[in-house]
Amino acid sequence: MSKKVIVIGSGFAGLASACCLAKEGYDVTILEKNSVAGGRARKFEKDGYVFDMGPSWYWMPDVFDDFFELFGKKSSDYYDLVRLDPSYQVIFEKDEFMQVPAKWEELLAMFEHYEPGSGKKLEKFLAEAEYKYKVGIEEFVHKPGHSIFEFADMRVVSSLFKLQMFSSVSSQIRKLFTNKRLVELLEFPVLFLGATPQKTPALYSLMNYADMVGGTWYPMGGMHKIIEGMVSLAEELGVTILLNQEVRSIKTTNGTASEIITDTKTYHPDVVVGSADYHHVEQHLLEEKDRQYTEAYWDKRTMAPSSLLFYLGVNKRLKNLRHHNLFFDTDFELHAHEIYTEPKWPTEPLFYVCAPSITDDSVAPEGCENVFVLIPLAPDLEDTEALREQYFDMVMKRLENLTGQEIRSSITYKRSFAHKDFKEDYHAYKGNAYGLANTLLQTAFLKPKLKNPKVDNLYYAGQLTTPGPGMPPSLISGQVVAKEITKKFPAQNKHDIPAVTI
Repeated sequence: MSKKVIVIGSGFAGLASACCLAKEGYDVTILEKNSVAGGRARKFEKDGYVFDMGPSWYWMPDVFDDFFELFGKKSSDYYDLVRLDPSYQVIFEKDEFMQVPAKWEELLAMFEHYEPGSGKKLEKFLAEAEYKYKVGIEEFVHKPGHSIFEFADMRVVSSLFKLQMFSSVSSQIRKLFTNKRLVELLEFPVLFLGATPQKTPALYSLMNYADMVGGTWYPMGGMHKIIEGMVSLAEELGVTILLNQEVRSIKTTNGTASEIITDTKTYHPDVVVGSADYHHVEQHLLEEKDRQYTEAYWDKRTMAPSSLLFYLGVNKRLKNLRHHNLFFDTDFELHAHEIYTEPKWPTEPLFYVCAPSITDDSVAPEGCENVFVLIPLAPDLEDTEALREQYFDMVMKRLENLTGQEIRSSITYKRSFAHKDFKEDYHAYKGNAYGLANTLLQTAFLKPKLKNPKVDNLYYAGQLTTPGPGMPPSLISGQVVAKEITKKFPAQNKHDIPAVTI
């Protein structure tokens, strides 16, 4: 009999681990608490609008391609990917919109426009970022992070300095560029990683390579098409996906997870993958004797931001917007300070608007616009309807003013989502949206371990463990965990494998 694996959660990490383990011959069941698969990458539909609930940026297409290739498939077998051009736009003032071109020569020309001589500097900067990207993807992110000795290979040690692990992204950028607009453009991608550019290792300029060289893409139909593809692949491989099955506890016997208990059934696994929120799985599903970390440990972790999200249906087409729009018309550093250093509801937040209907007619009724508004916030803040409305009014006034149009009277559908919802829907620790911040002290083997040392057959995957937050890292996390499981718990016992007659 094949070993039975229970995967808790059906986000990118859970689906990736399930697919990889099923391919190796395990009997895999995913238990998902919500009514649809995908975790933070779920979708919902209302009044003809199709809303992606979470991720909206498709970077690092090679990571997705590599995943599907493990199974003899292609991304294109499941969704139609298009490259956006411009990749996105940054709005600094009412009459200053920076369109970030996808074409290399146009990108260099844009840099030269803002700062003469900066084109050559960008080439140098992105050449270093390319090295970091390739070494980071090949050498670092696929390591399980059990200990520092995984990084003792001299090739890796010697590259640590070239990777600039011990300086910040901000210092590296500011050595090369002086124009304020270019600095903000180059610093913005690391905000997805959950720390200020001043506290993020310069290694993560690899995000600039992913952005400006790898490109910004979009799967037609919506980001959830990736999840639908992974679900289709999982089912093709024999994975059972059970929805509305919230796990209530994990019982252990002699240091082994022996029972997974939901509201309706008890499962008896050989191996367990906790791809739901790590803190929740450990602190709320396990008994205290089975936990590696204390609540105090978790409280000291530096979390990536939470978000206040608005899903809007607008009954007209909007002008002066692109698919991705970053509103940097207020103080970048103040907002970062109010997320990371002195957590509070921000004074004048930067915000982001995604309008996928500009690219994709299928996500909104004809003549209408699908609009997703995101305000990054510190985790663990008070979350009330009054505060949500206050910030909705604040950003909508700026959105209308900066793009020169009236929008609010044309909104026919509106839904908000913030800290309380992240906790309710995903058990997200402190209501975080992006997991752990990628600071130096929370990188690689310094993250919460993917293997529980007290429960022999319990593993973790996702954005609170190796390699970190975001869709590509979560996808890789599931693959890394699956590989670790196959080493320790082969899919079949030797005596279960039929003898071969020669």
